[in-house]
Amino acid sequence: MAWRKSSFALLAAASFAVAEKPLTRFESAAPHMGTLARITLYAPHSAVAQRAFAAAFARIHAIDAALSDYHPESEVTRLPAGAPVAISDDLFRVLRVAQTVSRASHGAFDVTLGPLTRLWREARRTRHPPSAESIAEAKRKCGYLFLHLDARKRSVSLLKPGMQLDLGGIGKGFAAEEAILTLRKAGIRRALVAIAGDIAAGEAAPGTTGWRVEAAGALVVIRNQSISTSGDSEQHLDASGVRYSHILDSGTGMGVANSKPVSIVARHGAVADALATAAAAIPEPEIASLLKGFHATRIHTQAK
Repeated sequence: MAWRKSSFALLAAASFAVAEKPLTRFESAAPHMGTLARITLYAPHSAVAQRAFAAAFARIHAIDAALSDYHPESEVTRLPAGAPVAISDDLFRVLRVAQTVSRASHGAFDVTLGPLTRLWREARRTRHPPSAESIAEAKRKCGYLFLHLDARKRSVSLLKPGMQLDLGGIGKGFAAEEAILTLRKAGIRRALVAIAGDIAAGEAAPGTTGWRVEAAGALVVIRNQSISTSGDSEQHLDASGVRYSHILDSGTGMGVANSKPVSIVARHGAVADALATAAAAIPEPEIASLLKGFHATRIHTQAK
């Protein structure tokens, strides 16, 4: 893991005078969650920064090890269908947010689409869309209404045979905010964490009003907030003149066709991530109503 002083591309916004102990800006990046996680923070000296980076990256790694279905031994991969299973606090918290967004979006966001996710991953590898029969078979194993959480026992039940979870539409947002909270415990309050399109911000950099990040072609200032962008720019399948996104339509089982990136700002990272995923899969007129229930906002694409 390399760390160094840097002028990170995600810069702070307009300044104002703040009297505080002098701080120095540091940046570190490390591979996590199938991408590069970047952290920018302000610390009194390098030893403090190094300890904070180590703690934050360790937290991201632990979340990935538990929640990623790419890891055959992860907690989420080993969940059996059927009887209730006691789960970790991290997994329970993520699933509770996921189910809240699933209900609000009428299933547009659904972490139980694991069987379909795996089908479309193979399709992207072979460059051939899955058959209607294979999609219908995978759909029979999905459905957020068949995932039951018990807060008292901190358990989950997967009520359909063959049901598998995919937390790819919520995990990075959760991990980015958890990294910010880990930094805060280490005494670092002025920080920014970016894991691909999921960004979480702590207090503003010294002498600024917030962290300035780019989303949907616009510069947005955030402070103690998260912003997530979903789209098909990195994961998609092009076939017969159609671009199928890795984001799936839970109704049809198909990859969302010719989708546009959607950027959402919310207080919490998991919420921003899940809402961005849902918004990329629902009709445009329904997005505003969905976001209103979570006090979230959409960053609209700026005309070029």
